[in-house]
Amino acid sequence: MIKRSILYPLLVAICLPVTAYAQAQVAFGGLKHDSSLPIEISADQLAVDQASGSATFSGNVMIGQGEMRLSAGKVRVEYATGTDTTGEISRLHATGGVTLVNGAEAAEAREAVYTIASGVVVMTGGVILTQGQNALSSEKLTVNLKSGTGQMDGRVKSIIQTGSN
Repeated sequence: MIKRSILYPLLVAICLPVTAYAQAQVAFGGLKHDSSLPIEISADQLAVDQASGSATFSGNVMIGQGEMRLSAGKVRVEYATGTDTTGEISRLHATGGVTLVNGAEAAEAREAVYTIASGVVVMTGGVILTQGQNALSSEKLTVNLKSGTGQMDGRVKSIIQTGSN
């Protein structure tokens, strides 16, 4: 039987790095991105709603902007209103198995909202983020593509590889 005086410091030493990492801001160097680049969208179907100024792409939706890729079952594209912004995309709302990939980092969730002007992506619902061999999960991930920073909220869990097997 292991003595309590030995077990407690060992548990603290193992748990502290994971707890500190989960509570801190998460670096998203690979997700740093220029949101002014053109957006390319492909899908099986497109429905346009002139009254609301939106278009809905559905079925195997793939969106590319520079090196960043987003895939989903359905994406609603909202266009900016006003005389100076005609035809500019203001926001993308993706649903149905959303995957966001840029470099070696990837995030998956049930839905995501990408606000183009601010460069902020908010992913919700069973979020899983992988950075190399490390993985984090939570209910919400907010990524600022301009600064390459992010925050995870809602019972954050992490798996951090130590480098030794």
